Amino acid sequence: MSRRRRAIALLGLALVLGGLAASDVARREAAVRAQLGPAAEVVVARSDLAAGRRLAARDLALRRVPARYAPVGAASLPEALLGRELAAAVPRGGYLGAGQLDSARDVAGPPVRKGERAAEVVGLGAPDLIVPGARVDVLVTRDGEDGPAAGTELALEDVEVLAARAAGSGARDDGGRRVAATLRVTVRDAVYLAAAQSFAREVRLLPRAAGDRERSGQLSVGPELR
Repeated sequence: MSRRRRAIALLGLALVLGGLAASDVARREAAVRAQLGPAAEVVVARSDLAAGRRLAARDLALRRVPARYAPVGAASLPEALLGRELAAAVPRGGYLGAGQLDSARDVAGPPVRKGERAAEVVGLGAPDLIVPGARVDVLVTRDGEDGPAAGTELALEDVEVLAARAAGSGARDDGGRRVAATLRVTVRDAVYLAAAQSFAREVRLLPRAAGDRERSGQLSVGPELR
């Protein structure tokens, strides 16, 4: 066999072996994923936190771990920990849950006043602008009877954001610009938001300029854009 043929044969053998190795790695990765099972999100400390610290949104982060390895009692929603005090120091990346809270001194619920509720809604919005302390308007687009959208209405105005984080993309291609926001609202508005989250075609959060408290009143636009 000539030198050229031997080189071609060796190259072909290398390609075959490389393909087999890649296939074997893929099978092993699939087997590992199957063994680990589904993933879950747990709340962790974004930085080192001292004992007695009252938790704020900037202190918390989410981490995806195999559900079977998620610590018992670890929180899955950062909003559930806001305003609570730590019983002991927690290092950066440490899991946070009921076991790390000072039950004797923590607050008895979300930071809302009498007659208010902390309502969570997931909708389209800019994660870098919809942050705790910001104020937003809420637009709701309703489904029509035959599929197309029936219209969009200005549902809520000048609503305070208590907590917010980027959320995963929905069924439609929205470019990943979805936000899970906890809003300070009345009981009636909380019920409305829950219904809109379940039945509306789309919910959109519009950040307001700082200090802008002007109300626009009832606004709605139908499919004919008027």
